[in-house]
Amino acid sequence: MSVKPVAVLIHVHSLAEAREWYKKAFPMATEIHLEKQDFVSLDIDGFTIELVHADQKVSSGKAGSVLYWAVAHLDKAISHFVALGSTVYRGPMAIENGLGMCQVTDPFGNLIGLRGPYENGDSAP
Repeated sequence: MSVKPVAVLIHVHSLAEAREWYKKAFPMATEIHLEKQDFVSLDIDGFTIELVHADQKVSSGKAGSVLYWAVAHLDKAISHFVALGSTVYRGPMAIENGLGMCQVTDPFGNLIGLRGPYENGDSAP
């Protein structure tokens, strides 16, 4: 059996606000228009960010799983998200092989993980 990630659902309170914010956060994404669908879909090289309404079954917020995005420069990626209104939630911290990781927020309370080369990464175990 072969598996690979193809999409992440991100639960938000406003699809219109989320669409605009995520298009700025991931400017390389292409919006996919689906008629009569109650979600917004953004494609990044075959991987889809699907923005859906939060509801009683699944709310938005910090609740467990965090998807990490590979970035070319961790500090620059953090600055990009902070400029869009994100706050740094956890990190940045050095991990291994000159890499670092960090979690930032979106305006809907969700977390976005970032992982990439980190200037302070040389001190990682």
